[in-house]
Amino acid sequence: MTIVRSLFLFLLAGLCEIGGGYMMWLWLKSDKPLWYGITGALILALYGVVATWQTATFGRVYATYGGIFIVMALVWAWKIDGFKPDKYDIIGAVIALIGACIIIYMPRK
Repeated sequence: MTIVRSLFLFLLAGLCEIGGGYMMWLWLKSDKPLWYGITGALILALYGVVATWQTATFGRVYATYGGIFIVMALVWAWKIDGFKPDKYDIIGAVIALIGACIIIYMPRK
């Protein structure tokens, strides 16, 4: 699997998980209509499917996804929810992303 395709799948999975979770959050915490919750649940289920499109093993995919998810969650919170990450958020996210890339993309014997 090429790195570009793999990164695309991680980003797609992240959008599904964060977007679906955000819709559930809005339904339960911000009194949005029931269809927010139903749509959020469907998108969250899609996240589980998208993750299986990676070719690496389950453990590596989910460990890597965790690092990518951290970065995506901070960007989502910043751009969609008005949260401004501070320097420690950014430092932590960069460390997590570097670790994630080492886990999934370093050649193995």
